[in-house]
Amino acid sequence: MAAAAVDSAMEVVPALAEEAAPEVAGLSCLVNLPGEVLEYILCCGSLTAADIGRVSSTCRRLRELCQSSGKVWKEQFRVRWPSLMKHYSPTDYVNWLEEYKVRQKAGLEARKIVASFSKRFFSEHVPCNGFSDIENLEGPEIFFEDELVCILNMEGRKALTWKYYAKKILYYLRQQKILNNLKAFLQQPDDYESYLEGAVYIDQYCNPLSDISLKDIQAQIDSIVELVCKTLRGINSRHPSLAFKAGESSMIMEIELQSQVLDAMNYVLYDQLKFKGNRMDYYNALNLYMHQVLIRRTGIPISMSLLYLTIARQLGVPLEPVNFPSHFLLRWCQGAEGEGIDQSYQLLRDSLDLYLAMYPDQVQLLLLQARLYFHLGIWPEKSFCLVLKVLDILQHIQTLDPGQHGAVGYLVQHTLEHIERKKEEVGVEVKLRSDEKHRDVCYSIGLIMKHKRYGYNCVIYGWDPTCMMGHEWIRNMNVHSLPHGHHQPFYNVLVEDGSCRYAAQENLEYNVEPQEISHPDVGRYFSEFTGTHYIPNAELEIRYPEDLEFVYETVQNIYSAKKENIDE
Repeated sequence: MAAAAVDSAMEVVPALAEEAAPEVAGLSCLVNLPGEVLEYILCCGSLTAADIGRVSSTCRRLRELCQSSGKVWKEQFRVRWPSLMKHYSPTDYVNWLEEYKVRQKAGLEARKIVASFSKRFFSEHVPCNGFSDIENLEGPEIFFEDELVCILNMEGRKALTWKYYAKKILYYLRQQKILNNLKAFLQQPDDYESYLEGAVYIDQYCNPLSDISLKDIQAQIDSIVELVCKTLRGINSRHPSLAFKAGESSMIMEIELQSQVLDAMNYVLYDQLKFKGNRMDYYNALNLYMHQVLIRRTGIPISMSLLYLTIARQLGVPLEPVNFPSHFLLRWCQGAEGEGIDQSYQLLRDSLDLYLAMYPDQVQLLLLQARLYFHLGIWPEKSFCLVLKVLDILQHIQTLDPGQHGAVGYLVQHTLEHIERKKEEVGVEVKLRSDEKHRDVCYSIGLIMKHKRYGYNCVIYGWDPTCMMGHEWIRNMNVHSLPHGHHQPFYNVLVEDGSCRYAAQENLEYNVEPQEISHPDVGRYFSEFTGTHYIPNAELEIRYPEDLEFVYETVQNIYSAKKENIDE
């Protein structure tokens, strides 16, 4: 009976949405239904916010049911933005109609800002002051973030540029909050030593889109502590560490008891759980993030030491970190007061300068110096030629030890981007395929290519009529051994492994089976993947205005011909 009433009433609702006059046929039938049935109809999910607004204007009964703090507008909000409901307490009074309006306005503002970013920042990475518009937005920040997440979750291969800049903005917003937490953490007194908390903040900062919390990571470490206690109970059933409660911080002074804890830890971590150092892929960033170290049970000295230090302290063993020039180590204090930790990098920098003055070809020292300067942001801005010198040093490292290609490639890529930003300050360079000096350029931006020698797949996002790198780079990369040397077109390509490379024309060929290139910067240059090629966004098209015509012609000749052969 109730179901029949609901079905009958549902037929009347569209008519109410079209007419505001209370004399509409069926109105009396609808308003005479029980309140819970009317509420059920209005919350069914088929009515939009505009529908609810029109329905509520028809009569007093429906207006009361659609009150701003009631269930109807709450359901409208929940259906439209379900991920936001976790921010509301069931006991709080909420004006859901007002929240809906504020969230809607925040979404429009978010899309407006995202749309403006490509034009403003195509030539460089978005600077910190580029987010000033976001900082001045009115309304809750969570609404703005939620709209950015909605953009990132848009289906399909379109809106790549929107997704690229939405991700940049979302990174900034979340990193700013994490940075504020980290600053507050660093202001804690010297005796407040929670290295794990600091590591989690860094983990969150580097992975702002991941769900990482100190509570979850601490819970995983507590489970390891339980395994250690189980092993320790077999060594010494009356060990004082077994009586510690969660959150307690007591130190055991007897060396023998400390040694028993360390023996149990070593067994659990390295024999039972198989934690290990990553010697094969040392510079992989996953080795540093605590949530990944716990999942993969793999790390490097600093992350493994941090895990070991946290567990030891929970069980009463005093260990102290030692910032050694090449590695991060731990010292077993054996009951004695340890030395303070030197927070300054000055000694390390001075030591490196001294060592390199004596041993200029020491690869590890050169690499450490480059990493130190890069991560501290010590760029010689006053002299552009010195930036090029940094690049030469990195290429020198590559020549001395080709095995360092991973670390060198990372630093080279960011150094090249630094150089490109300097070049862009001169102005936008427009390259026309019809220009006589570009007659030898065979490929166009957006085409999916394959490297003949190394076999990697890539997409072209720029080209030069001849190699534009310096003599040092040309020599180190052995460009002279190519049949056409450096007097041939070179292409900037985004590679499927996440790297950016500068490839000679004779080393590239069309990829007969084109596929999407999984590179984080694809959205910076392209707006859509069509299945055969990428379409440049407005900013890239300004720089290569004639390339798109060549792309269409190439796709027609290469892939259409292939399809015809298959059909035959």
